[in-house]
Amino acid sequence: MRIREINAMRGPNYWSVRRHKLIVMVLDLEEMEESPSNKISGFSDRLKELFPTMYSHRCSVGTPGGFFERVEEGTWMGHIIEHIALEIQTLAGMDTGFGRTRDYGESGVYNVVFSYMEESVGRYAAKAAVAICEALIADENYDLDAAIQTMRELREESRLGPSTGSIVEEAESRGIPWFRLNKYSLCQLGYGANQKRIQATVTSETSSIGVELACDKEDTKFLLEQAEVAVPRGDIIRRERSLKPACDYVGYPLVIKPVDGNHGRGITVDIQNYEDALVAYNHAKESSRNGAIIVEKFIVGDDYRLLVINNRLVAAAIRTPAHVIGNGESTIQELIDEVNRDPRRGYGHEEVLTQITVNELTETIIKDAGYTLDAVLKQDEKLILKDTANLSTGGTAEDITDIVHPANVSMAERISKIIDLDICGIDIMTTDISKPLSETGGAVLEVNAGPGFRMHLAPTTGLPRNVAAPVIDKLFPKQGDTGRIPITAITGTNGKTTTSRLVAHMAKMKGYRVGYTTSDGVYIQNRLLMTGDCTGPASAEFVLRDPTVNFAVLECARGGLLRAGLGFKNCDVAVVTNVSPDHLGLKGIHTIEQLARVKGVVPETVLPDGTAILNADDELVYEMRRNLNCNVALFSMDENNTHIKAMQRKGGITAVYENGYVTICKGAWKMRVMKAEQIPLTYGGKAEFMIQNVLAAVIVGYVHGFHIEDMKMALETFIPSAAQTPGRLNLFKFQNFSILLDYAHNSAGMKALKGFSDKLDATHKVCIIAGIGDRREEDNNMIGSIAAEMADEIIIRQDKRLRGKTEEELIKMLEDGIKKTNPNIKTTVIPSEKEAITHAVNTAKKGSLIILCSDVVPDALELVQKFKEQEANGERVFAE
Repeated sequence: MRIREINAMRGPNYWSVRRHKLIVMVLDLEEMEESPSNKISGFSDRLKELFPTMYSHRCSVGTPGGFFERVEEGTWMGHIIEHIALEIQTLAGMDTGFGRTRDYGESGVYNVVFSYMEESVGRYAAKAAVAICEALIADENYDLDAAIQTMRELREESRLGPSTGSIVEEAESRGIPWFRLNKYSLCQLGYGANQKRIQATVTSETSSIGVELACDKEDTKFLLEQAEVAVPRGDIIRRERSLKPACDYVGYPLVIKPVDGNHGRGITVDIQNYEDALVAYNHAKESSRNGAIIVEKFIVGDDYRLLVINNRLVAAAIRTPAHVIGNGESTIQELIDEVNRDPRRGYGHEEVLTQITVNELTETIIKDAGYTLDAVLKQDEKLILKDTANLSTGGTAEDITDIVHPANVSMAERISKIIDLDICGIDIMTTDISKPLSETGGAVLEVNAGPGFRMHLAPTTGLPRNVAAPVIDKLFPKQGDTGRIPITAITGTNGKTTTSRLVAHMAKMKGYRVGYTTSDGVYIQNRLLMTGDCTGPASAEFVLRDPTVNFAVLECARGGLLRAGLGFKNCDVAVVTNVSPDHLGLKGIHTIEQLARVKGVVPETVLPDGTAILNADDELVYEMRRNLNCNVALFSMDENNTHIKAMQRKGGITAVYENGYVTICKGAWKMRVMKAEQIPLTYGGKAEFMIQNVLAAVIVGYVHGFHIEDMKMALETFIPSAAQTPGRLNLFKFQNFSILLDYAHNSAGMKALKGFSDKLDATHKVCIIAGIGDRREEDNNMIGSIAAEMADEIIIRQDKRLRGKTEEELIKMLEDGIKKTNPNIKTTVIPSEKEAITHAVNTAKKGSLIILCSDVVPDALELVQKFKEQEANGERVFAE
């Protein structure tokens, strides 16, 4: 078996609009296509032995054990690998259960699709599942435990931590979109200009001064003392010679820690003598960035954490460091192992509690207590194993929010304002949190910026608290605020780029700061920031991450959809221009119906109160309405189109070309925008496919609330040119000939180009075309055939990328199509696009039209504009 490719979906996709995290593995079974599971001796038994938990897989049978039934009856290895990939993720602590295996369109090749929680784990699971299946087939051993541990480690490396994850989950529950901005915990909530950012539990609204104060124990303590908040008596030292006087001043027992420490680093507690203080001092020095060390009184009591968000106490917990309790029989190591067998404890953050690890610090603590790991503790004797109560080191937490004394609540909320933190964790040592600190002799030990939420989200005992909710309340205080910006997504086979540019132009004219993606590049306020084909998810994210953008127009092509899905979860408006044969035979898409399913993903993402705009003249596009849960609007070149009439009878929104006008209809009422011949983009109404693009665009404007006059102004100022519509019907008029440059790259585009060029007067027409390597033979034949109908002469050039075929193969495909239509037409082969254009210009006849179909539009435009400059300077640019 051979893995051809592995793609990770990260948004709505061809396989599922709702399930965004999917691995799509193209798997060639090779010789195993002839060997289903029931033909492999002992395979079923070996599978059951390795994965007894797979009994829960119901498969298509619908009952527990259903999958095993399918294996015994005989099923293909792709299907089995799908189930293995899901099961090993579950065994590694990531319970995910969606999968399907579908024919790729080639014998023995399948799309194996399954869900994942962390992309790196999903990709690993795909490869591991194939390796496991091969081992089962060959009756060889496979180290499953090692694979599962690897997946756990990959998960911990890449997943969001519990605190960040809880905030993101709360945002998602409110319809707030988000992006991860780096491989750590920096995340964006919302889109464009409406975004907010978080990094763990530090937000874009967190005071930088507050964070600095919290990280400086000396300044924190000083401010709290000034505000009459109970803090331990202490001193700040920077040199070892100051340690003895500080210890004498404070008095034993002591705590020694770095001034700028956090997360318990460098802290030693309950120091009873100077020798231990000296060891603790050196330990603190190792963790101190500025060399300042706090020596303060050790306060007797329990360790409490009070969490304050937006100056209100939202949760409180009592924390206990990792420990074991003796039974008079078991060794300390055996007691640790017993604690770790608690099903609530797992690796990293996979469970409520973390397993206790024995490291150098633990061994030192045990040694200081007079024991070794082999020692036996007395009955009920408690041994602390860590020097902090953090859950990440095996500690436990009990929620005590409801018993915190009002005086302590008030103090905590006051502290958050004193230190100026919107989210802060306050560490308190006291014997009883239900009493004021003034009565118990307790004290505030630390104020933490970016406090962990885990102990409050999932305490060991007590009531879990949704502490992420007040964070989102603060960042998005208005009811129903999702941090979104208007998004218009545009897809189809042809017309996407022009429609996207026109909609972006309309929005810009309305005063929006527009970001838009096209097959030419990404633009922010008409400034080109990324070049090339930018119609995939990465380009969409680029726009939606930009903090200056408040209106997004996103062109969405099939390639990105199949490679990674959409770069956004929902849009407000979607446009489908048309669906015609293009790129068929690639990525498992072999029919136009499958291609329509790919394009149909985009309108399926429209929000319920948004609008999907569909081409009523294209039955495949019109049928997309059946899968939508939103408003539907239609456009047509025929006002008597039956679909248009039906929509109008329902009072819906339509746009039609009637009596020479581009017209919007609400129900049967007409609102004429302007005559098509007056719209520059249509070249006096000659370019009918451009009228279609205009119809779609004016509906976009209408549903966004743009006035007719505003749309008219935008249409009048949107001039087809190299600047506004590069490569889309760019007509350059020279003194004695003209060049029509267009991106037409499929049969539908070529037919539209022919329809337009037929209306242009010319004494002689020359068409420059190229074969496309990732198209079917019949597609290239059709390009040649249409060119032969369109022109009096053909020049065959070559694309920069051959995309899997040879130059000779592509030329033959075009020539076959040309000969079928007009075997006598003059045909010249000039592989270089630059040389082909130059030849056409240098041999141009008076009154001729050169029709240039280009794939690298910027290069072609640059050359044509160079010829224009030469002519302007009085130079001769043609031979005849």
